[in-house]
Amino acid sequence: MQIIDFCAGDEKAIRQAANLLIDGFKDHWPNAWPDLASARKEVQEALQPDRINRIAVDAQGAVLGWIGGRSEYDGNAWELHPLVVRPDQQGKGIGRMLVNDLEAQVRERGGITIYLGTDDEDRMTTLADVDLYPNVLEHITRIKNLRRHPYEFYQKQGYVIVGVIPDANGAGKPDIIMAKRVRR
Repeated sequence: MQIIDFCAGDEKAIRQAANLLIDGFKDHWPNAWPDLASARKEVQEALQPDRINRIAVDAQGAVLGWIGGRSEYDGNAWELHPLVVRPDQQGKGIGRMLVNDLEAQVRERGGITIYLGTDDEDRMTTLADVDLYPNVLEHITRIKNLRRHPYEFYQKQGYVIVGVIPDANGAGKPDIIMAKRVRR
């Protein structure tokens, strides 16, 4: 396996990445990219020249995972979006390697922090279906993972919860905001 640049002209990789979005998110976020057209649109938007896009490929060139980054705050902070690993390849370290690679790419570009949002639309944490106001921070300190929500994956990579946007995806469906400093 190797991690390489994901280029806008690579139609085979674009098709595979679009299918990854559908397959990788269908169990927990089925409305994110419900069909190939919406997934292809997301891939095309991500492949803008000012963004970072890297893919993990096997020896035959099959896409195993994809990570993207978008510069924000004058390049000081980068948003990690998306991260997806083929379901049959999850748990093999590909996601971790992609995150490490993105962090190196951001450092090379002078970025300081990477942040991301990880939604809870399906009651995967104790932050869902709860009125988080007025003590949002108290709820964050007591968060529990109920059904393999990815926030714990990011914690293992050194990311911390820096906030929550209550009701971001509808009543009781928050977006959990995480970040990590990658350069001093």
